Amino acid sequence: MDDEGYMRRAIALCEEKMVSGEGGYCATIIVRDGEVIGEGWNNVVETHDATGHCEINAIRDAGARTGSWDLSGSVLYTTWEPCSMCAAAIWWARIDRVFYANLLSDAADLGVDIGDLESEVATASEQRRRPYRRLLGDEAFAVFKAWWDSGDRATI
Repeated sequence: MDDEGYMRRAIALCEEKMVSGEGGYCATIIVRDGEVIGEGWNNVVETHDATGHCEINAIRDAGARTGSWDLSGSVLYTTWEPCSMCAAAIWWARIDRVFYANLLSDAADLGVDIGDLESEVATASEQRRRPYRRLLGDEAFAVFKAWWDSGDRATI
């Protein structure tokens, strides 16, 4: 299957989940070596989970199927341009390429504007609109440093 075929599969998954009432308006598939290794759809409302975006769910599914958080060598096909949270998850999962259909600006045109999110993420923690304050940094870093020094970095 080619890139357009995989995107059509993501679009079909989106429609299927909308019709069945399992989720809404977007879906994602992850492919590696010609095999779908993960799929997800937006289920924020259904699961009461703000992180239930289709890309996040597909990454979780791919991790469960492959037994690895490292999805290097894979390609993600999603029906919406990823938001900042999803772009970060894609980066952490080491996904090689991303194809998307709808633009975030298309959502904004319908009244779903995430411009404030983009601005918040781009702002230094201490300058964000919601208060962020560092607390017990030395203690928390000591725990991290002990793990780092152990050499067991399979969980990065």
